[in-house]
Amino acid sequence: MVASRPIRTAKELLAQQLIEEEQLATIADVAKQYAVSITPAMHSRIVDLDDPVARQFVPSSAELVTTPEEREDPIGDDPFTPVPGITHRYPDRVLLKPVLVCPVYCRFCFRREVVGPGDSLLKEDQLKAALDYIRARPEIWEVIFTGGDPLIMSPGRLEPILRELDAIEHVKVIRFHTRVPVVDPDRVTPELVAALTLDTPVWVVVHTNHSQEIGQEARRALRLLAGSGIPLLSQTVLLKGVNDTPEALEDLFRTLIMNRVKPYYLHHGDLAVGTSHFRTTIEEGQELVRRLRGRVSGVCQPTYVLDIPGGHGKVPIGPRYLGEDGASVTDPWGVAHAYPPKAPQE
Repeated sequence: MVASRPIRTAKELLAQQLIEEEQLATIADVAKQYAVSITPAMHSRIVDLDDPVARQFVPSSAELVTTPEEREDPIGDDPFTPVPGITHRYPDRVLLKPVLVCPVYCRFCFRREVVGPGDSLLKEDQLKAALDYIRARPEIWEVIFTGGDPLIMSPGRLEPILRELDAIEHVKVIRFHTRVPVVDPDRVTPELVAALTLDTPVWVVVHTNHSQEIGQEARRALRLLAGSGIPLLSQTVLLKGVNDTPEALEDLFRTLIMNRVKPYYLHHGDLAVGTSHFRTTIEEGQELVRRLRGRVSGVCQPTYVLDIPGGHGKVPIGPRYLGEDGASVTDPWGVAHAYPPKAPQE
């Protein structure tokens, strides 16, 4: 039976038969360190404990294993945080983090050290300082809501923040990064859509990693957003045992396109603490992306990226098709061709 509310503790995981009795103490230790939450929508998508949905959300003892290269702040947010709630790494855009809680907690989250515990919302004076920071810097062209998951906030809380941003002349684009339409689709309501409908264009980037996550309610939520004129993109994390096959990625990206969501980024796994069991090598990721090229439509192709540890930015790391000598190019099926082509023989 699907839980009627989010599953948050080791005992609740056991009661729902998502862990075994002998795992209880270990999983309780994991839950003390990293927040746990599985929404009813995601619980309903779990078929067995080794499937792609369970692997993403059910905690495991592997999370207690830390490797030397892992970091508490793997992409380097902290040095670029001038005021609480703001990360300003790139000149023309900032992250705005009004909330540090999520409807679900991904077991591979790169912010797992800071989401979940403590204060969930920016205090009123902190939010004012964050908006003042944006208002005072005309180079800021785009404001990106993240967190936590910003769409866990009610439309009533979001609307005044959005109105203030809409009134800032130099802010030309507002973007939301969220899992809500897939993992908690009942939150996507006409009231939420109304709050997101501004003169300033609002884009929504949906985080989803496997087509099994996308049930009928998620499709309804995506249809409501897209049908209201809100452009939808997706971001996906490449995860060992979840989506590290060409078939899994192909099925996900086709499913997204059929639901009017353009695949945007395929992220190489970050060096977050306790996540080594999810990470592929870059070479494995490049080969997966290479195998997708020519296999699926160009609109299904995301950019494979690495967020360089230490706050040095995000870069494409996809496979190379142009030969080292610049005189040949490899087609999607692995065959090299001279470029420019040699003149035909007389």
